[in-house]
Amino acid sequence: QVQLVESGGGLVQAGGSLRLSCAASGSVSSINGMGWYRQAPGTRRELVAAVSSGGSTKYVDSVKGRFTISRDNAKNTVYLQMTGLRPEDTAVYYCNAYKMSGRRSDYWGQGTQVTVSS
Repeated sequence: QVQLVESGGGLVQAGGSLRLSCAASGSVSSINGMGWYRQAPGTRRELVAAVSSGGSTKYVDSVKGRFTISRDNAKNTVYLQMTGLRPEDTAVYYCNAYKMSGRRSDYWGQGTQVTVSS
């Protein structure tokens, strides 16, 4: 099992910045990838950014050039640096980690609220 604990959410004005952190514990040695998802009220959870064990990253188009995902393997922690925040970035952000062992197993954090005021 993998436990994920997020921190860093909050309220910020449009144009501001926040950094989310997610610390993994437990059976972390076999984690393949980690990432951040978000879910706004009435919408489906969407992938925001992800980083593989090899360091490859991907982003949803709406955050490219504004958000940066990074991973500190020594600390088993993944970060999401968010700049140029917009009201439409308002959502609950969830940390995700997954393992591939025949099939994919996903692990989730409890979520952290990010609210961007206009």
